[in-house]
Order: sequence, then structure tokens, then C-alpha cells
Amino acid sequence: MNSQQIKDSKKNQQIKTGPIMAALLIAGFVGLFSETALNIAFVELSHIFNINSTTVQWLATGYFLTLGILVPVTGILMQKFTTRQMFITSVTLLLVGTVLAALAPTFSILLVGRVIQAAGLAINLPLTQNVIFTIFPPHKRGAAMGVMGLVMLAGPSLGPTIAGLLLDTLSWHYIFWVTVPFLLFSLIFGLIYLVNVNEIRDVSIDVLSVILSTLGFGGIVYGVSIAGVSGWTSTVVIGSIIVGLIAIILFVTRQLRMKDPMLNLKAFRYPLFILGVLMSFITFFNMLSMLVLLPMYMQMALLIAAFTTGLILLPGSLLNCILAPVIGRLFDQYGPRAIITPGTILVALSYIAYTQFGTDTALWVIVLAFVVMMLGVGAVLASVQTNTLNSLPKQLYPDGIAITQTIQQVAGAIGIAVMVTVLTAKQNSYLIHVANEPAKAAASGSSQAFTISLILAVINVILSLFLKRPKEIIK
Repeated sequence: MNSQQIKDSKKNQQIKTGPIMAALLIAGFVGLFSETALNIAFVELSHIFNINSTTVQWLATGYFLTLGILVPVTGILMQKFTTRQMFITSVTLLLVGTVLAALAPTFSILLVGRVIQAAGLAINLPLTQNVIFTIFPPHKRGAAMGVMGLVMLAGPSLGPTIAGLLLDTLSWHYIFWVTVPFLLFSLIFGLIYLVNVNEIRDVSIDVLSVILSTLGFGGIVYGVSIAGVSGWTSTVVIGSIIVGLIAIILFVTRQLRMKDPMLNLKAFRYPLFILGVLMSFITFFNMLSMLVLLPMYMQMALLIAAFTTGLILLPGSLLNCILAPVIGRLFDQYGPRAIITPGTILVALSYIAYTQFGTDTALWVIVLAFVVMMLGVGAVLASVQTNTLNSLPKQLYPDGIAITQTIQQVAGAIGIAVMVTVLTAKQNSYLIHVANEPAKAAASGSSQAFTISLILAVINVILSLFLKRPKEIIK
């Protein structure tokens, strides 16, 4: 062991990784829980605030839009500000946004609270990954990222279940109030245990790059998010996506020409990074759209209540929570292909089952298929991210994290918009051309959407065969 390794070892021994992970992941869980929990209250909120369904959808659109705009900027922020500064800002934004939303007397204030919440999460997710890759050596990152994967799955998937229970027993305000103690715990733990682990550099923020990034990623996320309501042929939708694509092209061109870019795109020089980005895009496209489509199918085709729907999805979510750390340790021990390829196969098998769902599908079949799905996603999600970032040199971690997190948020927004549109189009076609049977129409639309997800899942199986453990010499 050389002198630098001894120095790093002593430094890591002084870092209390458990409390640090707890502080970061609890805040992240609250942010991801909030991402989906409020969706189940949209109908009630539209009546309370006397607004239409198009307007209330902004509570979800605004959240995704804020993430899409801010996440790309975090790469340079993590190099300009200390770990503690970023953490305190993140949790403070989550706390302020949560309290503001809980107290909101009007829809506009509720929307502002949601945007502030999303801003906190936009900092938390990249920061957590960066801390993990800084305080854990390569052979232990899989286990740590497995725990983070648990949070990234448990938050969105448990959101509707817990929110449904709160709506049935209390009121929509408690969807926010119930998370405040956790955020306070996270803040206190972070203030006590979190140390500055990142290297600060004297970097300047290029305003034009920020503007192009905002227009680019924000334009695409906004366009696809409103497509389900306005229609894909809408002038606003097409215009937003075109402006977004042009801005991204200009953003990429500018980054490649700058001496000190806001987002270093040299990460794309590494083939394993590119492969990981592609697999992450497909995984998040399928996962987030599935968390929307499956409840829609159960409520429209099987006529199951919202809270019951959440309970049906609960076993798969809980099992994933239990196994996520185990999967991470197996990744560290056996490498990416041994864990990720079986995971992608499980996901594909689940979608084969989903495509066969109809109006008389037994509930136990849905529970079993979702359990298999969550096992597969759990094996793929964190492991792909770990392997993707392990393929980069240490100095590119902030940029690689910002890139992958941005891709994930954009993929989720596109996935939800595209799949809901496919379901709705097939559903309407069935009602017009086949029979006026809403339940069967919903089942037909769901099957069509799940077929597309199945094709993407099979592509992920093929891509996983090219994975390998990155060489550690580039560290």
C-alpha cells in the first residue's frame, strides 16, 4: 500500500459512512416519495381548488420540469460549493417546499411549494451519488448504490399507497406533513456527521450554458409532459420539443468548445459509460411509466379502488426494499453481468405477463408479476448506475452523475407521456371501432403500451450482454 492509499484509508476511517448515508438517503426518499404521492389526490385537489384536470396536472409536470432544468447544473455546482453547503441547501429547499405545500391556501402556492421541493431533490440525487463514489472504494460501491436504489424505487412506488391511506383517514395536507419529521432528522444528522468530501475548484458558471441547458432539457420535458393533455400534434408541444432539441445541440457544441465546460462531455469517450446511459434511459422510461400505467389499468379495467391498488403493489415494493442491499453486495462480489443480465430477463418476463392482462385477470397474478418486475428492476437499477460511473475517472464523477441523473429524469417524463398517450389512443380506438366497453378498452390500451415496454426490455437484455467490470486503473 503506497502513501496516498494509506492517507485515503485514514481519511475514510474518520468518515462515519452510516450516518452520512442516512442523512442523504432519508432526504432523497422524501423527495422521491413526494414525486408520486400527490398524484393520487389530483381528483380531490381539482374539486377543492376548483380547477380542471389539465391545470392540476401541473403539480406533476412542474416537478419533472424543475428536475429536468436543475439536475444538469449540479455537475458544476458540486465542484464550486462544499458538500455541506449543497446538502444544507438541498434539505432546506425540501423542508421549505414541503411546509409551504402543506399550508397552501391556493393552487398557485401549492404549485410553488412543489417546485421548491423538486429543486431540493434535484440537488440531493446527484449529491448522494457523488458522496457514495467519494467515500466508498470501488469494491464497496455496489452495496452502497444498492441502498440508494432501494430509496429510488421505494419512494415513488410507496408514495401512492401511503398517500391513499392518508387521504382515506386524514386529508391531502398530511401527504406533506408526514414527511416533515424525516426531513428534520435528515438535516440534524447531516449537520452532525456530514463532512466535506468533494474537491472545490475555482470554476465559473457560464450563463449561456445554463440558459441553453434550461431551454434544452426544460423544453423537452415540458413538451412531452403536456402532450398527454394537449396532444402530440399541438403547436405548443411540437414547438417546445423542437426548441429543446435545438438548445441541446447548441449546448453540446458549446461544451465541446469550452476550456472549462459547465458539463464535461468527455464522459462519452468511455464505451461502458455510453452503454450504461442507454440502459438507464430504457430502465427509467419503463419503470416510471409502469408505475403510472399499472395503477391506471387496475382502476379502469379491473375497477379497483386507488388504495386497494396501492396495497396490491405493496409486496413487490417491500420485497425490493429488503433485497436491494443484498443485490448490491452480490454486484460487488460477482460483477455486473452476473446481476444485471438476470435482472433484465426478469423485467422482460414480467412485461410478457403484463401484455396478457385483461378484465378478468386474477389479483394474485398481478401481485406475482409485480414482485418479479421489482426484483428485476432492483437488480438492474442501482447496478447499472454503479457500473456506469465506475467506468469514469474520478475527476469526471460530478459530470457523469449530472449526465446520468438528467437522462433518467428526461427518460421518466418521456416514458410517462408516451405510454399514457399510447394507452389512451388504443382505448379510444377500441371504444369507437370495437365496442363501447370502457373496461375492455382500458385493458386493450394497457396491453398495447406494455407491448412497447416489452420490446424495450428485450433490448436491455441484449445490451446487458456487453457489460463488463471497468478496469480500476483509470481511477
